[in-house]
Amino acid sequence: MKTGLVLEGGALRTIYSSGVCDGLLDGGVMADYVVGVSAGIAYGVSYVSRQRGRNLEILTKYAGDRRYMGVGNLLRKDNRSYFGLKFSYETIPNELVPFDYETFAAYPGEVEAVVTNLDTGKAEYYHVPRGDKGFTLLQATCAMPLMFPIFRVNGKPCLDGGAADAIPFRRAFEKGCDRAVVVLTHPRDYVRQPEKLQPVIDRYYRRYPNFCETMRRRAETYNRDREELFQLEREGKALVIAPRTTRGVSRIERDTEKLRLLWGDGYQDAIARMEEIRAFVRG
Repeated sequence: MKTGLVLEGGALRTIYSSGVCDGLLDGGVMADYVVGVSAGIAYGVSYVSRQRGRNLEILTKYAGDRRYMGVGNLLRKDNRSYFGLKFSYETIPNELVPFDYETFAAYPGEVEAVVTNLDTGKAEYYHVPRGDKGFTLLQATCAMPLMFPIFRVNGKPCLDGGAADAIPFRRAFEKGCDRAVVVLTHPRDYVRQPEKLQPVIDRYYRRYPNFCETMRRRAETYNRDREELFQLEREGKALVIAPRTTRGVSRIERDTEKLRLLWGDGYQDAIARMEEIRAFVRG
């Protein structure tokens, strides 16, 4: 029997998922396969490397640091992202809050990240390299439209995987998982609304009409996918963990107390359901 862990994105709101993952580590639960989108997998690699509390440490130390995120980064010609790419994906993991590459490399399962191919408008799934100290793929999966530059993955123009497959639970089953633990970053009653910036997206990415169409359908696709996921949960094939509230945490939240509280919600949700999670994983 094979268990997958599926991690939705949500930028800094994904600290909830980090709390869940830290709870899973404390409970001795390690999935056989991990797939995530955007910050879901960018934070999720710390679960695979068994570094409990690492993401919380990063955000509480650096969420207010302009080197980490801020408009100034977006205006820099060598960056073109709201987030400081070199600081976030190189300086932090290689110097300030070291990432355990050795433990990550020793993980026996697969770890995949999702990106959206701009030419096709479809999701593509790639193994997260075990020794990439620049985390190039993780930068690409986190690349929110209008807030990041376009990345090339295998020569293809790509952005945030959440555009095409925000909750990649189907991928877990395609990869042979019998069941999936799925961590969401919105409450169960959340309903995504159409993209307010769609006219801007249509103009800015006019060279990529398929991507623009994917963004236009994004809300409808996302809401339908959640319905399918909750049906799988009723059938016993998925175990869904979702916040009761996001505590008003935004994708670019700087209030470290709010981030700490949302992490705590995720941690407590995992611990409170640990027996259920263990039984689910054992099958």
